[in-house]
Amino acid sequence: MPLRQGFLPRHHEYLFRWLDAGQRMGLFDAEIAKAGQDIRNVDGTVPVEHVLIWVRENPDPAYMVRPQGMRWVLIDQLRHHELGSFSSFELALNTIRPVLPLEETCAA
Repeated sequence: MPLRQGFLPRHHEYLFRWLDAGQRMGLFDAEIAKAGQDIRNVDGTVPVEHVLIWVRENPDPAYMVRPQGMRWVLIDQLRHHELGSFSSFELALNTIRPVLPLEETCAA
């Protein structure tokens, strides 16, 4: 089984603070998609497959952030193009819209 970054409660909390802070910059909504129920982390939780992010300008999800190994990959969903690989979930979100200070980001 490959090593894979987990979606922690702090990621969930940060995502919704980031969405709230970014409303004026066009952020609209997010959806956290979990892996199938038959897949479990060592601690028994269901891993996250990806996070989809919508912006006000488009009815389709504009971005996807997904764990890959110990990094987070950011994908432009509209153009089907990988935008980068980041050491933290927070840095990936900051690349989309820098609405929270970078001091609030942390590793993993």
